[in-house]
Amino acid sequence: MASFDQHPRDPASLLARLHAQWGARRDIWVFGYASLIWRPEFPPADDRPALVRGWHRALRMRSRVNRGTPQEPGLVFALLPGGACRGRVYQLPHRDTLAELQRLWLREMPNSVYDPRWLPARTPQGMVPALAFTLSRRSEAWTGPIDDERMLHILRHAHGRFGSTLDYLAQTAQALREHDIHDAEIERLMALAQSHGLSRPSVG
Repeated sequence: MASFDQHPRDPASLLARLHAQWGARRDIWVFGYASLIWRPEFPPADDRPALVRGWHRALRMRSRVNRGTPQEPGLVFALLPGGACRGRVYQLPHRDTLAELQRLWLREMPNSVYDPRWLPARTPQGMVPALAFTLSRRSEAWTGPIDDERMLHILRHAHGRFGSTLDYLAQTAQALREHDIHDAEIERLMALAQSHGLSRPSVG
């Protein structure tokens, strides 16, 4: 499948390239592995459980606005090379495919941190090519390894315009459980947070 990690890197050019490659020939599926599962950007025409091989979900992407600040960066999940990842694929609505794709692009690609790629996603109904927002280890947004002491500091202190890193982690963990997706590292991080007295803030 084609990737979009060549130049130019600005979001509009990447979206134009995506639209030119895909056109209106087939449905567009999007692979959700974290917040797209619990906060989808569009009403899907269809959604299915999916498995993507060669990539894994990791809380290793810096967030200086949404889940942290420049002074106290937070974290969000990224799709990194290696392993496998269970998530869900969402089909963009037929009548508003381009409009919904543009909305999704504004959410996921405001500063071109991600490398969007078409990845083969295995679903119960067969393989579909799915648009996925991946992260290169060459990106400045990639944190590299994080030890537990540093992770606990981030979970305690990082808070951005959409809430805390801790809340983001907890929402993702809850959504994966609801869809019967087991992620051992997320469960380990949740247990680590709870063992140190950290809990997701109550809502309402």
